[in-house]
Amino acid sequence: MFRSVVPRAAPRALLRPVSQSTFCAPNLYFQGRLRRGYASEAEEKDLVIIGGGVAGYVAAIKAGQAGLKVACIEKRGSLGGTCLNVGCIPSKSLLNNSHLYHTILHDTKARGIEVGDVTLNLGAMMKAKETSVSGLTKGIEFLFKKNNVEYIKGTGAFKDEHTVAVNLVEGGETEVRGKNIFIATGSEATPFPGLTIDEEKVITSTGAIALKEVPKKMIVIGGGIIGLEMGSVWSRLGAEVTVVEYLGQIGGPGMDNEIAKLTQKLLTKQGMKFKLNTKVMGGDVSTSSVAINVEAAKGGKEESLDADVVLVAIGRRPYTAGLGLENIGLETDERGRLIIDQEFRTKIPHIRSIGDVTFGPMLAHKAEEEAVAAIEYLIKGYGHVNYGAIPSVMYTHPEVAWVGQNEQELKAADVKYKTGSFPFSANSRAKTNLDTEGIVKFLADAKTDRILGIHIVGPNAGEMIAEGVLALEYGASSEDVARTSHAHPTLSEAFKEAAMATYDKAIHY
Repeated sequence: MFRSVVPRAAPRALLRPVSQSTFCAPNLYFQGRLRRGYASEAEEKDLVIIGGGVAGYVAAIKAGQAGLKVACIEKRGSLGGTCLNVGCIPSKSLLNNSHLYHTILHDTKARGIEVGDVTLNLGAMMKAKETSVSGLTKGIEFLFKKNNVEYIKGTGAFKDEHTVAVNLVEGGETEVRGKNIFIATGSEATPFPGLTIDEEKVITSTGAIALKEVPKKMIVIGGGIIGLEMGSVWSRLGAEVTVVEYLGQIGGPGMDNEIAKLTQKLLTKQGMKFKLNTKVMGGDVSTSSVAINVEAAKGGKEESLDADVVLVAIGRRPYTAGLGLENIGLETDERGRLIIDQEFRTKIPHIRSIGDVTFGPMLAHKAEEEAVAAIEYLIKGYGHVNYGAIPSVMYTHPEVAWVGQNEQELKAADVKYKTGSFPFSANSRAKTNLDTEGIVKFLADAKTDRILGIHIVGPNAGEMIAEGVLALEYGASSEDVARTSHAHPTLSEAFKEAAMATYDKAIHY
């Protein structure tokens, strides 16, 4: 059966073998391929992957390691997809360096560090970002060569169930056939009706990492992770940032309500402004600035907001444009996602789909887990992804991270639970670092003490959440974590003490 939802954990089941076919390409283009270094049509690949983002390139490397003949098609001209080229990696470079700039401007005197004039060289900051990106993309190309993965630079579309036609980046066309095909084409920013994206005045996250100057005013439509991270960058660099969010809390529905309120309070202290429960009605970009019309989500008086730049960050949607799905009879659901079974197979068994283009959270690490599992299904007949233990991280300062269920979800499901928390203000390492804002919060089953969710806002939350993911993966109780020795003095002691507060009492608070 093909389902419209992915299970929280794919069962370890044996699979049926996939079908095979053969193909022989014309000699003429084969000679051109030898000259230009593209994929050979003379042999059928064990696996063809459409998309060289995290899902695609990880699957390609894993398959190459297993000895399969693999071709990976990527139209961008560089591997890594949105995440590496215009998403996760460049945004983290800007988040880190803008935080350093903001710290030097506002947070050195109490540390005994006196500085003179501090100026921003935005061009150099952008160059540092680009250096990080180019180094990592070249690293993936090296891994492709190391594992005998054929890299085809071009746009792929299905010709039939085993053949992908490719428009090559450098011109010309080719075809590649595969016994198995993975669709890993990722996602794109969801547009906002009535606002035309030009990546200069009305931008997506792609434009937000490439602005040539700091805007005086920026409006962010959408208070999710992408909007808050990018808004945070430009706020630190001097922009007046206003976040407009339709819901009553920031961070999206996955963020725990208590954590969301605390995070909003901390970001407000840093200078960001928020308009929650607010609906954007439209916008006008006819002048040098952008005017946005908003009103209360439940209706009310309309208000106009002006900005130099408007960032549209209302989410992402699966990308399947030009893929030729109609040529093989594959359809998408109402949200544009490819429908798969628990083994990532579409209704055509030898064609699988992984990553953002199908179900589940649009996170790079989720895509990576699916890539590994899908290859294991292909070559071993079993694989595993625990969708109940996929962490989320927001790389603002302080960072926000969580895994498992939040408090509002447990209440809605009528689950009996207990909770415990510990503030970083009572943690010795945080106090010595002069970085004490935030808490660690545990949610555990009221009867069994099994951990149901962990939520952190504070320094190093993105790294600390890994311990929480491991705890959920192995079914740990809060007492298990509390009785595990954590080095002193470390920020992770706040994690241990929050676990202690859940099953008994914390020591240092």
